[in-house]
Amino acid sequence: MSIMRYISYSILICFVCTQLHAQKMDWQEVEPGIWKATVGKPEQYNLLTASGVSPYHNGLMKLEQSKFPLLKSEITAKIIDGKTYLKFPLDKTEQLFGFGLNFKSVNQRGKILELHVDHYNGTDNGRTHAPTPFYVSSKGYGIFINSARYLKVYAGASVQRDSKNPPEVQDRNTDPNWNPHPYSDGVEILVPAEGVEIYVIGGPTPMNAVQRFNLFNGGGCLPPRWGLGFTQRMERLTNAAEVFKEAADFEQRGYPLDFIGLEPGWQSKSYPNTFEWDKKRFPEPAKMVADLLKKNIRINLWINPYVSPDAPFYKKLLPYTASHTVWAGVVPDINTDSGKNILFTALNKNKVDIGISGYKIDEVDGGDGYLWPDLATFPSQTSAEQMRQTYGVLMQRYTTELYQQKNLRTYGLVRGSNAGGVSFPYVIYNDYYNHQDFITALINSGFAGVLWTPEVRASNSPEEWVRRFQSNVFSPMAMINAWASGTKPWTFPEVAPIIKEFALLRMQMMPYWYSEFAKYHFEGIPPFRAMNLENGFQNITPIQEKKNDNLEENPYAKAMVKEIKDQYMAGENLLVAPMFTGQKSRTVILPKGKWFDFYTGKYVGDGEVITTNPGLDKIPVYVKDGGIIPMMKPLLHAPKPDEKVDIEFRYYGSKPATYQYYDDDGETYNYEKGDFSIRTVKISKVKGKCVGSITNAEKGKPNTTKKITYKMMTL
Repeated sequence: MSIMRYISYSILICFVCTQLHAQKMDWQEVEPGIWKATVGKPEQYNLLTASGVSPYHNGLMKLEQSKFPLLKSEITAKIIDGKTYLKFPLDKTEQLFGFGLNFKSVNQRGKILELHVDHYNGTDNGRTHAPTPFYVSSKGYGIFINSARYLKVYAGASVQRDSKNPPEVQDRNTDPNWNPHPYSDGVEILVPAEGVEIYVIGGPTPMNAVQRFNLFNGGGCLPPRWGLGFTQRMERLTNAAEVFKEAADFEQRGYPLDFIGLEPGWQSKSYPNTFEWDKKRFPEPAKMVADLLKKNIRINLWINPYVSPDAPFYKKLLPYTASHTVWAGVVPDINTDSGKNILFTALNKNKVDIGISGYKIDEVDGGDGYLWPDLATFPSQTSAEQMRQTYGVLMQRYTTELYQQKNLRTYGLVRGSNAGGVSFPYVIYNDYYNHQDFITALINSGFAGVLWTPEVRASNSPEEWVRRFQSNVFSPMAMINAWASGTKPWTFPEVAPIIKEFALLRMQMMPYWYSEFAKYHFEGIPPFRAMNLENGFQNITPIQEKKNDNLEENPYAKAMVKEIKDQYMAGENLLVAPMFTGQKSRTVILPKGKWFDFYTGKYVGDGEVITTNPGLDKIPVYVKDGGIIPMMKPLLHAPKPDEKVDIEFRYYGSKPATYQYYDDDGETYNYEKGDFSIRTVKISKVKGKCVGSITNAEKGKPNTTKKITYKMMTL
């Protein structure tokens, strides 16, 4: 056989094999702007079944209509050797965002990732606390793969031989623009299963795609008001007397405090855990909780789910645990009814039922050296891999249910999550302590359907302490985590006044944060998100930066486009640009439209790059033209459900403005039954004066506002 005939024959065989394995996809619109296709035989256990959530249909109905955003013929699927091969089209100018909670980069095009629940170790490789298999295109659509497996993703990083849009062949010897990463016309995803559910999510804008994803997963969480206040986590082996002293110190010094976190030492034994109060450190937990609640201060308890042989329910639980242990503690199979009921009964008894406000769920994220291995088995027949991908979601789901049964909202912390966790009232944290990367993670959280806190722990200098604290105030949870250091807000006396000012600012802004979280729940808009989701930012010219071009050190050097990963949108109207240790000034890229200084109301620019020198006592924050920020007096604790407060609506710029101000009782789930109010605020500048109005509070609906005033910030 000639060489040419052999090659032709081989190509023919490959083509025939490909056609034999190709899967036909029937796309059905399952919610407005969301289409589903089933490939092969999807596994019954997936991310949506683990979370148990239902789409928020009413919210989806209110979004702008969307057509199927891709050519259906360009979405392909094959099943070979028990694995599903997916490919989605990708244009040359398209940018990709998402694929989970990444810490180093925002634009994920060109990345190779394995989406795998794990603690973050400093590299964006897919191993992270929330490896959500959802991505958003700059063209205004999203793709969601509903699989609880470790997915391998080639995000425009692979080139098929028979590509319809092949890259240009370049000669490195003669072409100075030779690219080590040729253009790829597809996003390819390998699912280690014989089938999968695929969802295409329409726009028409990237923000709309994000909204649809969040609403499809139940809508964002709506924390209790106290959850948006200030929290202090205490040292590991603290006791009841020290808890009361902590609360007294905050009050005496005039620092706000809404809830105190107790770390592992609240238990009689930890690593593994008994889930029982240590009687020496906490002899009367119910009385302690009740006394603190009278002061409007709540308690949050640290746990991980690994059970000690000394736990009172250990023997009863043992038949419903995994084959392998973690820190010599058994792993409850909470996909069995018995395992779930035993564990969560323990988390309720003498904890939730005495008024504990919530949990910090640690170490459900990963670390191959200490979590159960992939060869572990579980009584429910859920694979170890699937349990790894969903254990954090399951823990959020069932702890949330404990509070739903009491009709009280909770707000806690968790180390691992995934798709389906959008509606659960938990914020992700970790032990990786890089301030700049914390801000990038905050930006990416808006694409991953999770919340993230750039928590403050210890600092090496007063400057670092201030800079970390300032950005923490503009995040989903304002928290000092002093479990190891014992750090207090006033630890650095020379900057304590600055810290106090920003802690009180957090409380002043509670009406704004609360209204923005309502939009997260009802409209799917992330309260903290990337700049490229903001109108007027998409066409901003990016800054160019040069990577190491020493060919001995970096043989694949090429010019790169700098990402915008150090500034973000906070709610509808605020742009936040954190300062980092050692910085005296920084540049800020403003979207098109006029922007004004948050503190003074002064005009700062319009669709341009500005340089700011704020000094140590300020974090750069800007308000869009016509921005309205509802504020209240800086209370030391969140208002009680029946407490009315004065609201001041601050108005920036000169553009006539409208704002949707949200109100409910701040603590219960009654809002799910329609027991809330959304009042329309209108403000305009007339002959140099501020003219404002607000619709009347609906009779029988919550109304926690007392006196209302309007303040024109831009003179």
